[in-house]
Amino acid sequence: MTEPPGRRERKKAATRQKIADTALRLFLERGYDAVGIRDVAAESDVAVTTVFSHFASKEALVFERDQDFEQRLTRAVTDRPPHEPLIPALHREVQALVRHCTAEGSAPVRRMIEGSPALREYEESMSLRHAQALAAALAADPHLSRSATACRATARFTIDAYALACQADDPGATLDEVFRMIKAAWEATAP
Repeated sequence: MTEPPGRRERKKAATRQKIADTALRLFLERGYDAVGIRDVAAESDVAVTTVFSHFASKEALVFERDQDFEQRLTRAVTDRPPHEPLIPALHREVQALVRHCTAEGSAPVRRMIEGSPALREYEESMSLRHAQALAAALAADPHLSRSATACRATARFTIDAYALACQADDPGATLDEVFRMIKAAWEATAP
């Protein structure tokens, strides 16, 4: 008997979420370095291979929303109405992402990341990849007509704005300030 399309994907998504939630709970309870993939698999009641079919590495378990983050940023460019200016669209999306990273209960995760060289390195490589994806989306938009350099710089500044705001005492004010600079730089590169 064949499962309806969608059911399999829902089950895979539920398993992925269960693994990620279990891993994060274990990391916070015991410490990131004290927990191995086998511990996560056992606690999640799945095989180690199942963990690796959903996550490429132990670090990826901490950043389980990585792909969603990247897609949201690129969609802020690609899905905005043609008449909508780019920078406000990016600003709104980054504001929503910052609300998530500064939500109640996120501080222990941030401390764990800051306390682990492996997680900080993974986060930096992730940020570079996000900036590349965003730069590609900017460069591909025929209505923007900016140089590759302007697209890469704007993408990197956008990713950095997110990081700065997540670590700031006043995330909203920090984001507003950085986006004023991004807007000025973007407008300065107009043909």
